[in-house]
Amino acid sequence: MTQTNIASFQESKNQDLQAYFLGLISVAAFAMTLPAAKILAGDLSALQVGFFRSVLAAFAAIPFLILGRAKLPTRSQIKRMLLTSTGIVYGFPILTALGMQYVPVSHGGVVLAALPLSTAIFGTLITGTRPSKMFWVVSSLGFLVVMTYTVINSNVSDIYIGDLALLGAVMLAGFGYAQGGALSKELPGWQVMCWTLVISLPVLLPVSLWLYDGEAIANLPGQGVAALLFLALVNSLLGFFSWNRALALGGIQRISQLQLLQPFFTFAFSIWLMGELWNWLTPAACVVVIVLVWLSKRI
Repeated sequence: MTQTNIASFQESKNQDLQAYFLGLISVAAFAMTLPAAKILAGDLSALQVGFFRSVLAAFAAIPFLILGRAKLPTRSQIKRMLLTSTGIVYGFPILTALGMQYVPVSHGGVVLAALPLSTAIFGTLITGTRPSKMFWVVSSLGFLVVMTYTVINSNVSDIYIGDLALLGAVMLAGFGYAQGGALSKELPGWQVMCWTLVISLPVLLPVSLWLYDGEAIANLPGQGVAALLFLALVNSLLGFFSWNRALALGGIQRISQLQLLQPFFTFAFSIWLMGELWNWLTPAACVVVIVLVWLSKRI
């Protein structure tokens, strides 16, 4: 192997490590989506949660663009950002908040287990990159493992209205993630998210003002305020800085498989923050998923 080939191999390896590290950070942050939305379920409507978190994130994105001296996106990029916004600015925030008004957090994890598969499918359709058949086998197996684990740990004997909302969230989020990941090959990931939010302000701001309820906001408990700020600043903004970068570096299909770990992060947070009970099935299932994610990288 020549010196050039060795350097190229090392660079590719470092790029993969960076992609998976950034992806894990993002997945850990996104794992708090359902618990935070559940906290707000009794105080704000689904539309209020969805629009308020996005409009706050949009205003927070403006200083990043100014300080980072970000160039205006092209007309083509703006069109694709508008497509991205349908999934991650409107669809996912609103529909997850709606779902959490009807179903428990653990039950929601069953439905969101389909998110990695959704992202991989849309990534293939948008970028034209076609993973091997074995990738799809491993990806589907990972989905089945996570879904089975979550079903065992949840009471899902009933069909909830919120399932439809969460299924819609999975479809729209997968589409938005894939669009954002593809755009992040042209622009830095943080710019993609910031511009996507800012160009959505002409819709977000008037609708948020129309939905504004001074009494509901004034009566929002401290925990609710913290949950809303977390959803706005971390889940709708900062988390996508690392997520878009990870998708661009490691490939949409492969990095999307890290989302299989999201339910495990959610259960870990529920043990830590909500006092739910520990069980040994969780680390065992997590090890299986980690192996499957590793295999998806190798094939």
